[in-house]
Amino acid sequence: MTAPPRPAEVLVVGAGLAGLACAGDLLAAGVDVRLVEASDGVGGRMRADRHEGFTIDRGFQVFNTSYPQVKRRLNLRELRLRPFTPGVRVHTGGRPLRVTDPTRDPRGGAALLASRAIGPRDLAAFAALSARDALAPARLVKRFPDGIGGEVTTRTALAVAGFSEEWVELFFRPFLSGVFLEDRLETSGRFFHLVWRSMLRGTLCLPAGGIGAVPRQLAADLPDGVLRLETPVDRLTGDGALLTDGTELPARAVVVAAGPETSARLLPGLAVPAYRTVTTYYHAAGRPPLDEPVLVTDHRLRFLNSCVLSRVVPGYAPAGQALVATSVLGTDTAGREPEVRAALAEAYGTDTGGWQVLTVRTVAGALPAMEPPQPLSRSTRVAPARYACGDHRATGSVQGALASGARAAREVLRDLRMPGARPGH
Repeated sequence: MTAPPRPAEVLVVGAGLAGLACAGDLLAAGVDVRLVEASDGVGGRMRADRHEGFTIDRGFQVFNTSYPQVKRRLNLRELRLRPFTPGVRVHTGGRPLRVTDPTRDPRGGAALLASRAIGPRDLAAFAALSARDALAPARLVKRFPDGIGGEVTTRTALAVAGFSEEWVELFFRPFLSGVFLEDRLETSGRFFHLVWRSMLRGTLCLPAGGIGAVPRQLAADLPDGVLRLETPVDRLTGDGALLTDGTELPARAVVVAAGPETSARLLPGLAVPAYRTVTTYYHAAGRPPLDEPVLVTDHRLRFLNSCVLSRVVPGYAPAGQALVATSVLGTDTAGREPEVRAALAEAYGTDTGGWQVLTVRTVAGALPAMEPPQPLSRSTRVAPARYACGDHRATGSVQGALASGARAAREVLRDLRMPGARPGH
């Protein structure tokens, strides 16, 4: 007869970034932790698969090296990071417009001005915004990003920064639609400034082994026996959690670090924000349509962004092939891929008729909606001995997910160490 599972101090449900961070911090503090994951691998939305010799991330992903939690937890050298070009190529319907990071390419600003796509006012606002967000302490950016005393949308924040509506529509709206997964610039202006700051201070890149290498590195530090894959939880109980196979896992405290739907199911009454949906089309091409690892946007917003991923990481595609990833808002619908392919033909200036659709990936819970007022962090305590962490408790970013997991660990530790009290009381 199988012995019942040994009680753990803390059970963490979900091995995405938040769950891995929470479990890691609790273990480092000497807490007995059990981490369960419903799927067959760690990472949640941050995973990659091999498909016909190609590396396919589950939705277009970009890794930012500047996040404090990333610097604290990850060995970046071991990830073998490959950078994107520090800039964006905008398809304008005419000659492509290149917008580069002014802090890394000062000549790019002069070239941009010479292109007459941007006027002196917008170029000055661009330089001022970038200098302020890159150099100001993070605490000031978090508190008063616009100097107007209240939190506003990104569109309003850009207007306050001095940008013309024409430049917002030409550059910021297409670019930020791919960052925030919404095309109205309604995301919190405070979060925009933090994201802009992180892009200026870090490098946008991808691991050589696919984006899933990030959570795999975090999981590799866990002691044997802590992580159990393919272990879905049916419901929480007064003593821990009940698995779908009928096994009960006892624990003094439970941290739910799952996606929004699972979190709301396991913790009835938990408020979760609306989530943005994104679909990514992965095409195989006989040759790269652009010989550069640069992000391409479309001023008409027929797609959010596109990139020749095999120019970022050559190992993403077999020899003699190119991998192009293109993302759009919402789900895949009949006839949408041909429309996207036609837009790509214009954007890249090439014939896309021979491109092969490798796979289409739709991520329904890709990012939480972050309209103002947007708290940058929420307490993870939701009930006695019950906690919830993830980007829905912070911000929609790798930093937000990791920081929320770290906060859950701190709050659990604080409660565990209260004499005579159950966690959460």
